[in-house]
Amino acid sequence: MKKVLSFDVDQTLNIAKTPIKPEMAKLLVECLDRFEIAPISGQKYDQFLIQIVDPLKEAGVTDEQLARLHLFVTQGTRYYRYNVAKKDWDLGYQYDLTPEQVEKMTYAIETAAKELGYWESDKVPADDEIIENRVSQVTFSALGQKASPEIKYPWDPDMKKREKIVARAQELAPEFMFEIGGTTSINAALPGTNKVFGMTHLLEELKVTMDEVLYFGDMTQPGGNDYPVVEMGFDTITVRDWEETANVLRGILWV
Repeated sequence: MKKVLSFDVDQTLNIAKTPIKPEMAKLLVECLDRFEIAPISGQKYDQFLIQIVDPLKEAGVTDEQLARLHLFVTQGTRYYRYNVAKKDWDLGYQYDLTPEQVEKMTYAIETAAKELGYWESDKVPADDEIIENRVSQVTFSALGQKASPEIKYPWDPDMKKREKIVARAQELAPEFMFEIGGTTSINAALPGTNKVFGMTHLLEELKVTMDEVLYFGDMTQPGGNDYPVVEMGFDTITVRDWEETANVLRGILWV
């Protein structure tokens, strides 16, 4: 019997960097009556609110249901849980980078991208950024954080560009971990703070066993940022997009 449904976010619950669709929000609200729901992603906290929590509120989620929603931010290096009495989110734990670590990670990624000819600053608006400090990780988004999915998808569909950037950044800063995520992104973090870290903390915080968790992700292949979850031994469902996730959830709810 599964007690927890855990999800990657971009391409699993939504179209990358956009709020979940009303249809998905309604399904998740229904799921919250039967399961603990635990999204885990490289996204920062405010994006979890924009992409997941706000649409759930529009779909009529109650405070009691929100208390069963667990936000594992930046691959689970930060954990937020809903406080019904306060009607707000409490920070359960945090593992943040030092300014020096952020500087070194930023330098390695930028240098690697520029050396390889993949630094696309001419395509990024002045109010956007290619490298973002997410406090507990640093994220490179080749075309900026705000680029539309239509622009992002064709940039590196086979991940070959990012594989080269990762390899070079790893040479420049071997003390850190560089991992491909999303459609144009690379996450830099401390070794061991990938989804293995987050899913391990999920088990601890929710007081469940691995057998009681079902994980959904779109990048479960070797090299994908969901693959560490597969390697850990979690029951995993691979999906192509949010519509496929929605179909699986309908099946779960109708059982």
